[in-house]
Amino acid sequence: MARGELGVDQQYGGQVARTIGGDHLALRDQVLAELRRRIVDGDYKQGERLTENRLADDFGVSRNPVREALRVVETEGFVEILPRRGAVVATLDETAIRDLFAVREQLETLAAGLAAERATSEDVARLRKLLDDASAATEAEDFDQVAELNSALHLAVIEISGNRWLASLSAAMYHHVHWVFRLGAAQRAPHSWKEHIRVVDAIAAGDRAAATAAARDHVEAAANAALAGPTA
Repeated sequence: MARGELGVDQQYGGQVARTIGGDHLALRDQVLAELRRRIVDGDYKQGERLTENRLADDFGVSRNPVREALRVVETEGFVEILPRRGAVVATLDETAIRDLFAVREQLETLAAGLAAERATSEDVARLRKLLDDASAATEAEDFDQVAELNSALHLAVIEISGNRWLASLSAAMYHHVHWVFRLGAAQRAPHSWKEHIRVVDAIAAGDRAAATAAARDHVEAAANAALAGPTA
């Protein structure tokens, strides 16, 4: 991933066209990106059945790329294959959420600490711009955009950390982070961005201990909100 890129998938925010045959990506990859986006954004609800025929009709493609895409989202944990029901959207139960945030705490505290040591003035300016954009999106109640910017900020911190293993390990996880955040974005957004400011301020100050602590507090607050549910 090149420096200066946000590193967040372009399907977030609904930018992928509904007629997907004209893209230069392999057809399976186009179907995969759109299927994942619709699950993450809640177009396909948890527990909803996803037949190959239905998805082929939704996307205007044959069943073959749909079948291949379903295999991928199953391995990623977005879909479960159940006896006599076939593919259904996975349910984010308490165990899944706790497991996700346990990993997030380890990765994000490490990333924030390293970013505090390695961030340039340009890096800090990029993080500040994401904070400003998120504040505007929150004020406008554009929660699709807020969720996209949430993932973008975290991925930017991981990129700035300069640790390629962190970047590799985090790539798949952030589809799920985006999914969880989007479910409760309306309630969580104002608190989340105040916590993000604290993380970015510590990175800007070059204070590894403060950045680590701020990231840990943020992940713990996000976990508590996710476990309480979207109406908390």
